[in-house]
Amino acid sequence: MWKHFEPVHAVTYFHPRARAAYEAVGLRGYWRGYFAGRAAPLGATGAAPVISAFFTFAPPMVSRALPGIWQLATPQEALRARLTGAVQALAELTYELPETHLSEAADLLEQAAAAAQTAGRVLGAVNAALPVGEYPLARLWQAATTLREHRGDGHVAALVAAGLDPVETLAWRVAVDMPPQNLFGRGWSEEQWLAARERLARRGWLTPDGAATGHGQAGFQAIEDATDLAAEHPWRALGPDRTDRLRELLEPMARACHTLIPAGSPIGLPALPA
Repeated sequence: MWKHFEPVHAVTYFHPRARAAYEAVGLRGYWRGYFAGRAAPLGATGAAPVISAFFTFAPPMVSRALPGIWQLATPQEALRARLTGAVQALAELTYELPETHLSEAADLLEQAAAAAQTAGRVLGAVNAALPVGEYPLARLWQAATTLREHRGDGHVAALVAAGLDPVETLAWRVAVDMPPQNLFGRGWSEEQWLAARERLARRGWLTPDGAATGHGQAGFQAIEDATDLAAEHPWRALGPDRTDRLRELLEPMARACHTLIPAGSPIGLPALPA
């Protein structure tokens, strides 16, 4: 199900209309829109909670954005901009689907999101507490975002429990499937990356030249399995029949949205089966 709802959420990062909506409220530049939009449900927060919750960004990068970004746009303005941009993006990508299709998908995805257990999941909780959207695409995007952040909170917990720090996590991804520029784009230096790679090598996850080992692959698969287990309650609550129906409804939307996600994106979202 993650492969089906994550692309719906991800339009907020990659669609030109989403970026334009942030710029319209004074948030020019990709990272201003990213940090303001994703952090806005927390309120006018400083850097520390965002460093913790977003996990993979270098602290100095976050501190350059927060709390100063709220002088450009309030959290309420950022929330309106992110929803406006996401809805405009989804409208462009789903214009061929009938209103009944979108409404049914929004109903089922909201039911799954409402069943998400948010204790210990900060980003999932603050998104779940936002007002419900008025129109199907707004409802759909907000539910997808709640489920996405709920799953992400669980993934961070699994990484912490496994003893991986943020830069080690990204260094592992670089060894497996992510271009190094994504790591550096999150504020980590080459020196920090090399030190993290050395720590992973001492742990037996990487070879001395930086290739993934079988031990490392098994260790990270255990993290992925723990993430999936922690994220499955909404789907147990929805039940197999409604979950299957929701998957069918999301399929054309997910495929359309997936075309926006660049290869090697740090989202790490696999393509849907052909």
